[in-house]
Amino acid sequence: MEGWDKGTKSVVGEIPLLSTRAGPRDGEAWRQRLKEEYRALIAYTSVNKSKDNDWFRISAANPEGTRWEGSCWYVHNLRRYEFPLQFDIPVAYPQVAPEIELPTLDGKTHKMYRGGKICLTVHFKPLWAKNCPRFGIAHALCLGLAPWLAAEVPILVDSGMVKHKDDEAAPADAAAASGSAAAS
Repeated sequence: MEGWDKGTKSVVGEIPLLSTRAGPRDGEAWRQRLKEEYRALIAYTSVNKSKDNDWFRISAANPEGTRWEGSCWYVHNLRRYEFPLQFDIPVAYPQVAPEIELPTLDGKTHKMYRGGKICLTVHFKPLWAKNCPRFGIAHALCLGLAPWLAAEVPILVDSGMVKHKDDEAAPADAAAASGSAAAS
């Protein structure tokens, strides 16, 4: 945690570390790992809510716990920008971190791979490797996705690559209103 700001250290310190070294192909050991993952996610969500910093919803999308889906959001200039979120647990997990995808942002930033996978190579993956198997999904969200959103969303919004949902609806509403005015 050397070089981390006090707030990050505090939040990460409240996310339980995991101990089961198991991936999706490890049967009962994987089920134990999933229990640890859920405990860590619940703890992280509780910390966020207690600090009025709730910013994601996520759950397993299949009974095996290998596909996860949800949404995340970032507030910029007092407006909430929300994005669908998904990822698969890799076969080599926990040695290999999940690749977090924000499909609606695909092609909008260079800090993203094809399919909307966010680029975590430089900053997060070395940290994951150093802390394997103690880090899990909650850590990937906290130390991977959250900083990525904080760095990228303001740039995407300010450059016009991402529009707020209210701004996207406005031109359609204006066109509909002018069409009905012309019809009268």
